Amino acid sequence: MTALYDSIGLNYADLRKPDPRIASAIMGALCDCRSVVNVGAGTGSYEPTDRQVVAVEPSIDMIRKRVINAVPAVQASAEKLPFDNNSFDAAMAILTVHHWRDKPSGLRELRRVARGRVVLLTFDPASRPWLTDYLPELAALDEAQMPSLDDYEKYLGPVRTEPLLIPHDCSDGFLYAYWRRPQAYLDPRLRSGSSSFWALPDVSRGIARLSHDLETGEWARRYANLLESDVYDAGYRLVVTVD
Repeated sequence: MTALYDSIGLNYADLRKPDPRIASAIMGALCDCRSVVNVGAGTGSYEPTDRQVVAVEPSIDMIRKRVINAVPAVQASAEKLPFDNNSFDAAMAILTVHHWRDKPSGLRELRRVARGRVVLLTFDPASRPWLTDYLPELAALDEAQMPSLDDYEKYLGPVRTEPLLIPHDCSDGFLYAYWRRPQAYLDPRLRSGSSSFWALPDVSRGIARLSHDLETGEWARRYANLLESDVYDAGYRLVVTVD
């Protein structure tokens, strides 16, 4: 089985360290579920440590990079989970749905194996974080690969959707995590922690514009309100099925 992160997950373990505030929101959504399947588990970020967990990950490279205390992972895809119906109290999938080849099938599989709730952390493709002002191709990519928020109810049943506000010093280097640290986007290594930058063939023009605006102070003038904010609605959403 080959998977996207076999080739792009080079710096993932270093750059994608789970943020405790995001972890708290995910744990709150899981509520009192005792057994959880984590689909698209990667290196083990945001997996509960106080309950029974089964991790599912298609990339053998990511499995090899799982943290020392993480549970062993089953190599499988979201679209074909190797479990019986209602095997777990809950299913979770964190910033992974956009990578699935067949998103409806993967979402139906989550619903099939979970007798209780399904918890997703995803992104609203209708959102336009400030970085898309410099890289509009990011918005086009989000629209192409992210399900709309209305899609989740089609395949999971009734859901509630909650904004997940991103702290200014977020330790997890996903795409829009550096919203108050714009200089980070000038660093190719930090950009490599996001699959979106791997998907775009050339971001040099937008990055050059950002660099210029940072040097001249134009970015600080344009987004002065962000510099005074501790959290930012960058478009990330918790989607939780209604029990």
